[in-house]
Amino acid sequence: MKTSAVSSVIAALMVATLAGCGSTPTDEFAGIAPDKLYADAKDEAADGNYENAIKRLEKVEARASGTLLAQQAQIDLAYAYYKTGEKAQALAKLERFIRLHPTSPALDYALYLQGLVNFNDDLGLFGRMARQDLAERDQQAARDAYESFKQLSERFPASKYAADARLRMNYIVNSLASGEVKVAQYYLRRGAYLAAANRAQQAVIDYRSSPAIEQALYIMVRAYDHLGLTQLRDDAERVLKQSFPDSAYLTGGIKAEEKPWWQLW
Repeated sequence: MKTSAVSSVIAALMVATLAGCGSTPTDEFAGIAPDKLYADAKDEAADGNYENAIKRLEKVEARASGTLLAQQAQIDLAYAYYKTGEKAQALAKLERFIRLHPTSPALDYALYLQGLVNFNDDLGLFGRMARQDLAERDQQAARDAYESFKQLSERFPASKYAADARLRMNYIVNSLASGEVKVAQYYLRRGAYLAAANRAQQAVIDYRSSPAIEQALYIMVRAYDHLGLTQLRDDAERVLKQSFPDSAYLTGGIKAEEKPWWQLW
């Protein structure tokens, strides 16, 4: 092959390659109306195909910008991200929705979903309570979930999500209390009796209605006893007896480092 012919072939290949690199990706949803895309997304989500639903909902949000349909797509996107484990994206979508649409009729659901994402439902109130100590989970996420549920309960007390939100708030308080007691328990085992007493006392002050307070009071009794603070020991024991007269801690049935509040058997 002559040199000029070889050069022509190479030039043609380079042009074809450059043309391919510069081409615009095909939009697989081109020409489909936003309402049809939304209906298709709902069908995909109903079948559990959340990745496919996300692709369609993202298009709906962009094409129907400024409409109620776009707002609904934002909420549905947040849920789809939540179901696919994309927590950060779900929260970002919800935070933007709450900020931009403070009067939306879906605001109660947005707050509820925001709480759920942080609560981590598969390990929550209805989850595998007997196999995982929830006090060891992300405490900041638990606090964030509590704030979302609290806003929902206070701003929308008649919402259909309010009752469940209140249940979860109660559970979160118990989880946070258990976390504090676990720290006090650790200090007690390590012989750091003053730290144990102080942490347990803080749990009693902050979470006085939690079942974990029974163990917190007993830790205070043990810690003050080791410290030789008999008056404080006796005061803590008196409160323990008054608050939990049938406590197994009083009869020696269990020790301070045993059975957490959430374990049912």
